[in-house]
Amino acid sequence: MTHGYAGKILRVDLTTGRVKAEKLDLDLALQTIGGRGMNSTRLSLELKKDTDPLSPENPLILGVGPLTGTYLSASAYFTFTARSPLTGILGDSSAGGHFGPELKHAGYDQVIITGRSERPSYLLITPEKVEVRDASALWGKDIWETSSALRKMLRDPSVQIAAIGPAGEHLVKYATIACNNSRMCGRTGMGCIMGSKNLKAIVVKGIGMVTMADTLKFLNLCKEVDRKIVSHPEFEKRKNLGTTMLMTDLNRIGILPTRHFQQGIFEHVDKVSGETLAKRFKVRNKSCFNCNVHCSRYYVTKEVEGEGPEFETLCSYSSRLGIDNLAFTLKVNAYLNRMGMDSVSSGEAIGWAIECVEKGLLSKEDFDGLDLRWGNTKAIEKLLTLIVTRQGIGDAFAEGTRSLAQRFGKKTEEYAFHVKGLDMICGDPRGIKAYGLTYAIASRGGDHLRAEPFFELTQRYEEAEKRFGTREAANRLSEKGKAALVDYSERLALLIDCLTMCKNIGLCMDILDFETASELLISGTGLRFTPDRIDRVLKDQIDRDRKMNIEFGMDSSQDTLPKRFIRQPLKQGPTRGSVINIHKLVKEYYRIKGWSEKGVPKN
Repeated sequence: MTHGYAGKILRVDLTTGRVKAEKLDLDLALQTIGGRGMNSTRLSLELKKDTDPLSPENPLILGVGPLTGTYLSASAYFTFTARSPLTGILGDSSAGGHFGPELKHAGYDQVIITGRSERPSYLLITPEKVEVRDASALWGKDIWETSSALRKMLRDPSVQIAAIGPAGEHLVKYATIACNNSRMCGRTGMGCIMGSKNLKAIVVKGIGMVTMADTLKFLNLCKEVDRKIVSHPEFEKRKNLGTTMLMTDLNRIGILPTRHFQQGIFEHVDKVSGETLAKRFKVRNKSCFNCNVHCSRYYVTKEVEGEGPEFETLCSYSSRLGIDNLAFTLKVNAYLNRMGMDSVSSGEAIGWAIECVEKGLLSKEDFDGLDLRWGNTKAIEKLLTLIVTRQGIGDAFAEGTRSLAQRFGKKTEEYAFHVKGLDMICGDPRGIKAYGLTYAIASRGGDHLRAEPFFELTQRYEEAEKRFGTREAANRLSEKGKAALVDYSERLALLIDCLTMCKNIGLCMDILDFETASELLISGTGLRFTPDRIDRVLKDQIDRDRKMNIEFGMDSSQDTLPKRFIRQPLKQGPTRGSVINIHKLVKEYYRIKGWSEKGVPKN
C-alpha cells in the first residue's frame, strides 16, 4: 500500500481512445518526489527532442504531488507539462483551486495524454472509469460556459474541471488552462497544447482518500505550519489583498513596470492598487482547497464579475500599459479568464507594439489601423478580441512577442521583453537583482516562479549573513550573494512544486524549509525522504531540466536579459540609476551549480 501518493499513473491516447492505468513506480517517486519534478522527468524520458510542440506526439502531462489534497495547508496545486509551443523548450504551468486534490482523490498521481482526437473531446476521470467523450457541443464556448455545461450534462455540480477557451481552440501560443473558472495555468501555452489535441476539458470526480504513513505526526506537523502562517506579520495583509498588495509595494520602491518598463513609478497607482480594488469592488474572499489565507478575491463591477485578478494581470493591464481605469482592468481580467489567454504574454505583446509606435518604428497602419497608445482602452480591447480569434493582425500577436518582433524587424526586437521566448513578468530587474537572475536562468524562460527569491526584499540582514554568507543578499539593489540566494530559492521552489503547495505561502512567507518538508514527506509517505536525499533529488532535477533544454536547442547565450535592463538606468525614485550586471550574476550562478562556463551540467 502506498501512503501520500494515490499510487497510479493514467495513460490516455486520444487518437485511439485507449486508456491504461499503471502502478506508480516508487523508485521514480524517490528520484523526483512528484508534481513538477515527476512531470519534467517523464517528459525528458518519453519525448523525442525534435518533436514539434503541436504534434500529437508531444505529451501533455498532468501531475500532482505526494502531499496534494492532504491536511497540509495550501496543498492544492497541480501542474501541466509539455514542450512549449511558445518557447520551444520545457513548458509547464501550475494552478491552485480544487482540481488537483480531486484528481488525487480519484486515484491518480499523474495523467499522460498523447495523440489527437479526431473531433473535439473531453476526458472524464473517476475512480470507476476513464472515458474520452465527445465535446463537439462545447467547442466555441468560453471557459465559464464550458464548466457550466459539463456540470449540467453530467448532472453533478461537484465535479472539478480543467478547460480551455476559444484562445486554446485557435492555438494562441500563450493560451491557458483554467480550473474553477479563474485558477489559471497561465504560462508557456499549455492551453494551446490542449487545443492542438482537440481536448476541450478534463473532468475529474474523486471519492477516495489519501492515507498517511504516520497520521498523528503528519497532523501535528500540519498544525505547526498553520500556526506559522497565521502568526506571520503579513498574514492579514495577504488575506485582504492577496498578491495585489504588490502594486503599492513595488511602486513605493520604484520598480512597478510603467509604460512598458520605461518608468518604475506609476503616478496613478492609487487608482488601480490592491487597496482600491478591495475597497471599491471586492465582495468576498475565496480560497483554494484547505488554505487558511483565503487570499483570492471575488469582485463585481457594473459590467462584469469574476475572481482575481492576481498581481500580474492587474499590473499588465494597468501601469504596464499606462491604464488608470481599474474597472477596465477587471473587465479584461474576466475576459481573459473566459477566453483562456495569458495576461502577461498578451500584455507584453501589446506594450511592445505601443512603444514601437511611440518610438516611430511602426505605425497604426502596421496594426490594422488600431490607434495603439498608452491608456487607449478601446484599441487594446479590440486587439485582444483579434488575438483570441486570430483575426487580422491578431494572428501575428497570437504567436508571441518574440515572433512579432522578428516579423517586423526595424530594430523592434530591442523592445521585445522576453527571455527564451517567454515574456517577462511585472517586476523591474534593475531594482530586484536576484529576481533578474531568476528571469535569466529559469528553465521555462522569463519567469520568477522558478526561484521566487522574495528574501531579497525582506532586509533581514543578519539572517542573510547566516544563510548566504553576506548581509547584502537581503539588499535588493546589491548583486552580492544573489547567485547563492537564487540557487537556494530555486531548489525550494522546485520542492514546493513537487509537493505540491502554494509558493506564496511556502516560499514568500518563508513557511517551508527543507527540514520541515523532510518530516512531512517521511510521515506522509513512509519513504526515506531525508533532507540530504531531498537536496540531491532537487539538484539532479534542475540539471535534468537544463540538459533537456540544451537538447531542445537552448544555449548559454540565452541566459540574459533585454538590453534595457542591462544598459539603461531607471531615472526616478528609490531605484534611480540602477542597472543589472546579468552576465556577472549568471557566471557566478554557473559556478555555484558546478556547471561549465557554457552552462552545461558536468554530471
